Amino acid sequence: MKTLLIPTDFSDNAGHAAEYGYYLAKQMRANVLLCNAVIVPAEMPQAGFTGWPIEENELLIDDSTAELQRLKAHLELTDQTDTFRPEVGYVNEAGRVTDVVNANCATADVGLVVIGRHGNSGWGGFLLANHCSALIDAAKKPLLVVPPEADVRMVKKIAFATDFNKIGKDMKSIYELIALARPLNAEILLTHVYTDKHHSAALQLLIDQLLTELSNKADYPHIYYRALEDTNAEKGLTRLCEHGQVDILAMNHGPYSFIDDILSLSHTKKMAAQLSVPLLVFRA
Repeated sequence: MKTLLIPTDFSDNAGHAAEYGYYLAKQMRANVLLCNAVIVPAEMPQAGFTGWPIEENELLIDDSTAELQRLKAHLELTDQTDTFRPEVGYVNEAGRVTDVVNANCATADVGLVVIGRHGNSGWGGFLLANHCSALIDAAKKPLLVVPPEADVRMVKKIAFATDFNKIGKDMKSIYELIALARPLNAEILLTHVYTDKHHSAALQLLIDQLLTELSNKADYPHIYYRALEDTNAEKGLTRLCEHGQVDILAMNHGPYSFIDDILSLSHTKKMAAQLSVPLLVFRA
């Protein structure tokens, strides 16, 4: 990985995510690209409306550039260490956040996108088409969602949540996770939340085979497994993050329709809305 992309809307939560991402980039010896999507009104006027002046668009871009420069200077000036210092660049473009982020991921050798969790509280607020929720669905690179209460610290343990129902997709994401964890020398904890009193013999055999394959093919020794018993997955994973010394929780996220979200939020978005540690999202 060469670059961490950090989208920002210059809010307090976004500023905290930028500081977290910069410190993570130091650990991974990666560079940082700050990104702002400038939302401008449609240039083509509709009936009853006048067109948006080009001069106003230029002012919005200029304001965005000034804010990006201030954020870049803040990250660089607050880094007083003598260790690796990430190179910080910035880009701003007019368009939707998801489009701007994905376009820059494709051209800037980005390995990870880091974004602050939206300020709305509760699962209902998380549904309101905010940038964080949209990127969980649409980001083409692994996405790290940073809550405002997350400590900026060394990443030593990353838990990957799985139910082992889609082992092929899990394995693809686990190999991606190993690539992210390797420069951190972080432990990877594969975890499964179950509601029965005992594991089945078939599940335990699958887990043993998975760990053997990872040991042989991935050449990464810091991979472990832990089963958790709880009434549901969200409770078990939240308890693990609160008491298991986990720095990041990782999950797969599949495609969901809007009506799916109205009826029942995906596990990923439920966890993103309530966790106090960052959530790393892989697209299944």
